[in-house]
Amino acid sequence: MSWKHRGFLALAVSSALTASAIALPAPVAGAAPGAGASTSLDLSSGNRRAAVSGLYDWSKAGYRGGMNLPGDGDINSSQTCQITPQELSSQYNVKPNDSADDSAGLQAAIDAIKSSCSNSASYTKLSLITLPAGELVVTRELHVDADYLVIRGAGMTATKVVYRPDPNTLYDTLTEDNSDWDEDGMTSGSGKGGWLWPGRGLFRVQSRGVHSSYQSDFSSAPANRKDIFEGTVNVHWKSGVKLRAKPGDTGFSARTGDRVVYLASSGSISTLTAGSLVNIRAANTQKFYQEQQALPTTFPLLNMHMRQQIFTIASVNTSQRTITLDKPIEFDVPVTSTSDGSPAIGGATYDSKAAPLVDPVLGVGFENFGFTQDMPNLNRAEAINNYGNMDPRAEMHGIVFKWAADSWVRGMKAEMTGSHPIVTEEAKNLQIVHNELDGSWNKGKGGNGYFRGSRVWDSLYAGNTSRNLRHFTFQWSASGNVVIGNDFDSDLNLHGGWERNNLFELNTVKVNYGHRSGNCRANCGDEGGGGPDDSNWFPIWWGAGRKAVKWSGASGYRNVFFNNTMTKQLATNGPFQEYYPDKQRIYIFGWNGTGYKHLDIGGTPIADWAKNEQRDYTGGHGVDATKTDSAKSLFLKSAGGK
Repeated sequence: MSWKHRGFLALAVSSALTASAIALPAPVAGAAPGAGASTSLDLSSGNRRAAVSGLYDWSKAGYRGGMNLPGDGDINSSQTCQITPQELSSQYNVKPNDSADDSAGLQAAIDAIKSSCSNSASYTKLSLITLPAGELVVTRELHVDADYLVIRGAGMTATKVVYRPDPNTLYDTLTEDNSDWDEDGMTSGSGKGGWLWPGRGLFRVQSRGVHSSYQSDFSSAPANRKDIFEGTVNVHWKSGVKLRAKPGDTGFSARTGDRVVYLASSGSISTLTAGSLVNIRAANTQKFYQEQQALPTTFPLLNMHMRQQIFTIASVNTSQRTITLDKPIEFDVPVTSTSDGSPAIGGATYDSKAAPLVDPVLGVGFENFGFTQDMPNLNRAEAINNYGNMDPRAEMHGIVFKWAADSWVRGMKAEMTGSHPIVTEEAKNLQIVHNELDGSWNKGKGGNGYFRGSRVWDSLYAGNTSRNLRHFTFQWSASGNVVIGNDFDSDLNLHGGWERNNLFELNTVKVNYGHRSGNCRANCGDEGGGGPDDSNWFPIWWGAGRKAVKWSGASGYRNVFFNNTMTKQLATNGPFQEYYPDKQRIYIFGWNGTGYKHLDIGGTPIADWAKNEQRDYTGGHGVDATKTDSAKSLFLKSAGGK
């Protein structure tokens, strides 16, 4: 295999290579700086390629399965459903540049749209709240749960929302060493702060619906705990339907490639309706952990649903008690955590479920304004290349999507958020395009400061610029997503949890030497709560089973890297050296050509990606590089100048 086909970085620093690593030619020194994000790509459905043989079909990624983002012609002409800057001022007391708290007024405007317009709105009849130019102040999380609503500013630098979390918003429960938010220690009644995961934000696109079982707890909860119970109408342990084995396949309700899921023989299935969204959630099993090369391990195995995916229900057969999904399932679905023949995890049997999104939020867009989290007690310069938490109480995100679909973020500018500027948790068909994200106050222990796609499916991230964040991540079963034409100074991070079938192409990734876990000055560590290591972060990070089992499990199969410009600096002021440089080679991680393959060295699975980033995993060791493509893009028919 030639150097170009090997596709990994050769280092001039020979001490970084172990004796078992393959010797490579000298790197190309002085690689050109990043060309910047590509904001002119034609992302329309007509410019999308059919699926390349042997790869996932990404043609339906993004808003409404590949449709263009809305324009002015899609805004409801009714003045009731358009709130202007003048109306924000006169009716809701939201006035720019007066230093007053605008939280109540902005929430009241959103709630007015929800009560008056959302029920009759649609993707082509959107409501609109237009923010004024100038600075607005927000002190608590804004709940954007009005379907089909656009919140639009006067420009990414003309309108700025400044977040100053009040005492009821800041986390008042930290871990024992005060290094991170302690979600499990933050309790109220029968609820835990972990139900808020991924945490509080400035804007939260999520239902506020409270399940009847938690109404009493919600009513009695103090102001800083009420949000624990909001959205519980969607939680899988309340809305989810248990499963039964499919005919002729003892122990499994569905297999990879199936569209029909067999529901338990008793219990209500009224919440599962044709055209609605459902999350198929497969229980972890010890055999599944074994497949990931995660065993043996000193870390506790988790009874949970690592394998998940949101589908649209195509049809329901009430007499047979089955649902048919809009597309094939990407993983086997055991009935329980032991039905595949595995011993119980922690002595308990855990059920797989078909969990309907009882109250999803649909059609919400953020456009053309900026936001930041004001931390007057901290110095922004101290956050540069500092992968620790500077103020764990204030680990607030920017925009949170949870139980949401067919929504977007376009033309936004995020500066110094508390943690993640944009984050997902159970979301589908999002489009995150042409945004500028710069900096986070907390990028350390517990997994903070990411541009984060968790439990996100069929979404499109295009033309974004990201600076001074910890990672761009897909994790926790994220699948079917496309990352194209972005400019990052942090790694493309497959963080673990069986994420699969994601495409990274035409991105510029330039990772400087300062971008590494050990570069940290307070509250340092990883998502699993452990300490930093002494490795370098390269342009790609992959979740090995023995390492990632600490917080989830291994990265999954068929994650594809194609035609990216990736460079890494390995010393202060040193040259930037090429990484995976072959532009026509398709690098398929976690794949042997026909099925999942954990990355290995000489047949032994790697325990950690750290310090193994430069090895050759092609030729049957976990990265399938047998395919090439002469086009510039696997996703688009024409990629312009890229």
